[in-house]
Amino acid sequence: MSSSTAAATGTRNYLIVTFAYWGFTLTDGALRMLVLLHFFRLGYSPFTLAFLFLLYEAAGIAANLIGGWLATRFGIARMLAVGLSTQIIGFLLLSAVSPGWGAALSVAWVVAAQGICGVAKDLTKTASKSAIKLTHDAAFGGAADSRPRASPSGDGARGEASGRLFRWVAFFTGSKNAMKGLGFFLGGLLLEAFGFRAALWLMAAALAAVLAGVLLSLPPMMGKARASRSARELFAKNRGVNLLAAARVFLFGARDVWFVVGLPVFLYANGWSFAMVGGFLAVWTIGYGVIQASAPALVRRSPDGLASEVPAARAWSLALALLPLALAGLMLAGAPRPDLYVPLGLCAFGVLFAVNSSVHSYLVLAYAGSEKAAEDVGFYYAANAAGRFLGTLLSGLLYLWGGLAACLLGAAAMLLGCWTISLAFPARRADIRSYTSGR
Repeated sequence: MSSSTAAATGTRNYLIVTFAYWGFTLTDGALRMLVLLHFFRLGYSPFTLAFLFLLYEAAGIAANLIGGWLATRFGIARMLAVGLSTQIIGFLLLSAVSPGWGAALSVAWVVAAQGICGVAKDLTKTASKSAIKLTHDAAFGGAADSRPRASPSGDGARGEASGRLFRWVAFFTGSKNAMKGLGFFLGGLLLEAFGFRAALWLMAAALAAVLAGVLLSLPPMMGKARASRSARELFAKNRGVNLLAAARVFLFGARDVWFVVGLPVFLYANGWSFAMVGGFLAVWTIGYGVIQASAPALVRRSPDGLASEVPAARAWSLALALLPLALAGLMLAGAPRPDLYVPLGLCAFGVLFAVNSSVHSYLVLAYAGSEKAAEDVGFYYAANAAGRFLGTLLSGLLYLWGGLAACLLGAAAMLLGCWTISLAFPARRADIRSYTSGR
């Protein structure tokens, strides 16, 4: 296959995967608002609403680890199809909830169905993100991987390839988060227009159409490679992936510790309507996605893809840690109108968080090997899911203990942990190779 044909094929597959994940993320965002609004309307407490999402987040830890291994073993395209199919099953199970059921049965059923949707989300995300690495390396010769290059022209090729990979990752992650924000709006509209059950059926039908497109357009064996043969081999990631995963736990825990329960309940208690709260979260998520997609313009590029990007990850995470600390300080000092300055401050948080997340998303692919990229990405997103689970749990507990100020202090502490870990990120490819030479 000629280089131009390979580039065209790789770009085509990248776009197909991106469009498929857009469809998935749109319905996944709508699902969150459907569940929140429907069960809030039925009288469930904020802490119970957070509990409904705990299994959704916890299931992602195992789903990412297993999903990365399965994607390597059976192919990325197949696992993308499995993730979409699993989400359809989760929607249909949720639609079976009856108003006549008791509270205990309803909560148990919704938690179980949400767990299935959580598995679906992380299987789909791991497969989609791994496909970016695979399609990029197939299209452009893997110039952004960690293989040594002897000449300056090789450094230039690597720099160009790493820049392209960063742009692909940033566009993918940013656009899918914008779609998630649109999904928040979609969920409210569908609930209002069709009701809970019919809305879930419509979303299941839309995902079935996306699934058919994936099955018809992607090579089924795309990404298939020799999978790890033992748990020890599966967890034997390189130093960069291990450290990045640890930092990711703290980064996403620091967002969800105020995002899931703390901020919505705080705003509602301060006179915001539920529609205003949902609208703010949707706009925040869309804006976050737009900034993520723009991250390559905000981060200086380097020839080897690490020398500038790793220091950027450190600097942005430190700046991010200071913001919730300042907001918590204002609240504890009794500054007036926290219902105004806290949302504005958290919009600034969203800008810094988006750049942090985008740099991390690039670095995991820069650190990952091409042969087992799906396993490396799955391990990384398992840490991501662990952070979301921790943040979701702490969001309810800290709010009960000390209100939104306690949630913000928890976020600051987690972000300082993220920054501390980032100080050990490998900034040279030689460091990654020396660590993984025995892998």
